[in-house]
Amino acid sequence: MTQPPYYGRSFAALLFDMDGTLISSIDAAERVWIRWAARHGLDARTFLPSIHGKRAVDTIRDLKIPGVDPVAEAELLTLMEIEDTDGVREIPGARSFLAALPDSRWAIVTSAPRALATRRLEAAGVKLPGVLVTAEDVRVGKPDPSGYRLAADKLGVDARDCVIFEDADAGIRAGVAAGGQVVVVTATHTHPLQTIHTSVANFVGLETRIAGARIEIIRR
Repeated sequence: MTQPPYYGRSFAALLFDMDGTLISSIDAAERVWIRWAARHGLDARTFLPSIHGKRAVDTIRDLKIPGVDPVAEAELLTLMEIEDTDGVREIPGARSFLAALPDSRWAIVTSAPRALATRRLEAAGVKLPGVLVTAEDVRVGKPDPSGYRLAADKLGVDARDCVIFEDADAGIRAGVAAGGQVVVVTATHTHPLQTIHTSVANFVGLETRIAGARIEIIRR
């Protein structure tokens, strides 16, 4: 059996998306978006698949709703999502996987605003990273790679020397553009994902070996 490309290699750091990768907040997010869409007379089913992995403001801009201020509506959505964290939970194995990592060797890069990211991580019982890059920290969101490059810079490493864990198309493309070794987490996927990248169901059975400033991913 062909081994994943990260086996037998070491990396400078690990970079993670949040929603769908470390935590699952799909139910909560979709509940809020459905309520928000109803306020504007929209059928959320027509665009729900496209909300994942992107900043809310970018999704709203793409909808091109007449008379709607995307920035103001994104702020409203954030407040609604902060209030609704019912069902937000960790992806299996995520907490223990992160607990073994030195704070200086990993970061989260999310399309969520900082207040929402913090609230969801706390709701899922996942520790906050030393480096958290959120929607406010970048001018252009995923699939642009700037978030991953910024996280790598903050850690003092090169994004091309990192493993990037993602789950959604926009994030996968961002990871590829950043030059990292992309691993796709499929825990929240309802349909098989066609991808050329290594995929894992979750973090159960994965652990890391730290050697100096290098990290190797191994399977128990």
